[in-house]
Amino acid sequence: MVIILPGDITDASTPAASSDSLTPKQIVSELDKYIVGQDAAKRAVAVALRNRWRRRQLPPELRDEISPKNIIMIGPTGVGKTEIARRLAKLTHSPFLKIEASKFTEVGYVGRDVESIVRDLTELGVKLVKEEKSSAVKAQARINARERLLDLLLPATPSRPAFVGSAEPPTESDRRGESRDKLGVWLDEGRLEEREVELDVKEQGFPSFEIFSNQGVEEMGINVKDMMPGLFGVGKTKRKKMKVAEARDVLIAEESERLIDQSATAHEAIERVEQSGIVFLDEIDKIAGREGSRAGGPDVSREGVQRDLLPIVEGTTVNTKYGMVKTDHILFIAAGAFHVSKPADLIPELQGRFPIRVELESLTEADFVKILREPKNALTTQYRELMSTEGVTLTFSDDAIEALARFAAQVNEKTENIGARRLHTILERVLDELSFEANERSGETIAVDAEYVSAAVADIIKDQDLSRYIL
Repeated sequence: MVIILPGDITDASTPAASSDSLTPKQIVSELDKYIVGQDAAKRAVAVALRNRWRRRQLPPELRDEISPKNIIMIGPTGVGKTEIARRLAKLTHSPFLKIEASKFTEVGYVGRDVESIVRDLTELGVKLVKEEKSSAVKAQARINARERLLDLLLPATPSRPAFVGSAEPPTESDRRGESRDKLGVWLDEGRLEEREVELDVKEQGFPSFEIFSNQGVEEMGINVKDMMPGLFGVGKTKRKKMKVAEARDVLIAEESERLIDQSATAHEAIERVEQSGIVFLDEIDKIAGREGSRAGGPDVSREGVQRDLLPIVEGTTVNTKYGMVKTDHILFIAAGAFHVSKPADLIPELQGRFPIRVELESLTEADFVKILREPKNALTTQYRELMSTEGVTLTFSDDAIEALARFAAQVNEKTENIGARRLHTILERVLDELSFEANERSGETIAVDAEYVSAAVADIIKDQDLSRYIL
């Protein structure tokens, strides 16, 4: 199932190596904290992850011969395909990219080329490593930013002539040092947060665009920012006035950037992408040929995308602006509902690169009850915490949870089956009035029971046509 709430299994600063010792059972146990059911899929990704660790223990000559065991997940929407892959990436702190296969076109058509998958994953890897390195130098960056803030608050002045006399008064530098120390105390105490300072800030005005061609931008040898550094103000700074609280964040970011070795960051990011990157290819069924379809037409393009994906999945080298990236050991997890097509409709070469296939089960009413009760980030917990910010205490009785699960199962059965996502629509409807008036009901305790749930959605569920639009 899918629990839609960003939440880390591990702290963002935890290095990937810390999860290497996890056994398949431990990995499944971690996934169980957030995802109900789908044991076969959890076992498959746990084994795939452990195999990465096993491969690294082998001698180099054998290590390079072992390719990752890519996975195809088959199941309807809302049963947990994306969530399993996303949680797995968070658990390992690996570069993770979710992309829809239907976004790509084969070479020769206007659209995104499949090598952009690797370039996007590399960008994410660089961002991930930068965040880790920034955390490591944050203390020093704060110290440096504090000194720069004091420089802005107490600008330097020309030295005055030395005093001539028997008893010399404090020099300009002494007085300046005392003033700086006093300002430093005030700054640390937070008494200067509203004071305005002027500083030079890099302009962020570079426009975003893509060049659609048979080759990516890197392959064409084009680096627009380097070719036209002044055209869009790239690299220029602009003097801005801002409050100390805002300026501190800008200066900490600048100092962190200075303290990080950019070359080492890129090298480490490429290494992490190559050895522990995960690509989640959603809607893989949309590029599969249709059984019995005639030659020509859109199926040509679908097969072309598959053939373009093949070298990326089986292992190739892609040129990125950070360097060459090998895809031999990136783990690919594909997923699709396969309502119209089936995995056998993929071209044989691509099928062979996804040796593990797991089928995810449709969710039942009993599963919905567990989803509302058991996970760390259960939907009922989410709504309780949201209402607590307004001073409202929200409680769900057991019969309310059972009613929510029953209504969600009924709507899924009568209309489109969207899995656990239906619980979101039901709960939003049930708590609609409370969410609107919560700020006026601070201090109240709202008990949601089966009667409360029925009053909100029972009539809508009875009207099948209406439920299609509202739930």
